[in-house]
Amino acid sequence: MLERPRNAEDMWEQAHLPAEPSDYGVANSAQLRQHRAGLDGQLLFTPFRDILLTTATRYVVKGLLPNVGLVVVWGEPKCGKSFFVFDMVAHVAAGWEYRGRRVKNGPVVYFALEGKEGFVARVDAFRQVHKVDDIPFYLSADRIVLPRDAPAVVQSIRNQFPGVSPGIVVLDTLNRSIEGSENSPEDMGAYVRAADVIRESFNCVVIVIHHCGVNGERPRGHTSLTGAADAQIAVKRDAAGNIVASVECMKDGPQGEEIVSRLEQVTVGIDDDGDPITSCIIQPVRDGASRANAVTGQAAQALHILRDCLSCRDELAAPTLNLPPETRVVREEIWRTECYARMHSEDTDQSLKQKAFVRARKKLLAEKNIDNREGYVWLV
Repeated sequence: MLERPRNAEDMWEQAHLPAEPSDYGVANSAQLRQHRAGLDGQLLFTPFRDILLTTATRYVVKGLLPNVGLVVVWGEPKCGKSFFVFDMVAHVAAGWEYRGRRVKNGPVVYFALEGKEGFVARVDAFRQVHKVDDIPFYLSADRIVLPRDAPAVVQSIRNQFPGVSPGIVVLDTLNRSIEGSENSPEDMGAYVRAADVIRESFNCVVIVIHHCGVNGERPRGHTSLTGAADAQIAVKRDAAGNIVASVECMKDGPQGEEIVSRLEQVTVGIDDDGDPITSCIIQPVRDGASRANAVTGQAAQALHILRDCLSCRDELAAPTLNLPPETRVVREEIWRTECYARMHSEDTDQSLKQKAFVRARKKLLAEKNIDNREGYVWLV
């Protein structure tokens, strides 16, 4: 947890001031001094004739992330929302086009508050697959609590990276960085205002990754977060296990944009016990091709359970299976046992469990969602 600095009041005031006059469209130092004086009670107004449209880009990622503002990315646990956000902002840091969309290249600061080791493996997977040595991406796993630590966040970035002004700051997740209760309008309002401090200090976009409510229909907690957001993106899994990110709302922009991805496992190293260290890289699903084989019902349940087994009980495919290098497999017996337990946990009739599993397995094989051989099963 970041320690509140001694001169926190001065830093809070500084955090609300632009680093450069141009951040607020202030043309010269006289106007900047006038702006600073305005914080003590004098407000600035622009006459109608001087309110002029700028043709500068309004997006960091065209149609997905506004140039400046607050963006909420939400979804169920393990739905892939952090993978989606990391991949997108890493493309921004690298200056690469993202899924056919133009990006505004800029540094990224990412607060990974739900497990640094896993995130480091994720970064290494990105580095290996995309063959990149370095990009202006800065990771912190230090615990922060907003609103209390907002001034320290701003000052720490300025102190460690002089001359670097991030285009994106990611808070992953809200639950790990809020002081108080998500359900309290006062606490959520204070959190939003703290995010505004970061946004205003760097004239950037702040992305808050957040969980969903019990019914899965909206972000968890008080609605003041959604009300303050300049854009909101929902992340869900479809029946085929793809990660589907949908733009639910975008102030002054289109909504309904959809990004479909899949996770691909990557071995990033070997631990001291000689076992592989794995993570995942997110890959695009183009033109809905992989969604054509989407399944429903018990087959979808069985596929979801298989993915869970592959994430924690997997093995590297033996050479005798003649599969592509680094393919991960799981023993079919493990998958079947998990399906018996999770698909029909309330059913005591073993024969019904067996029939349901056989039907689901047959459907997944017929649709080429999975393949199997020598007692092992894997995703196609």
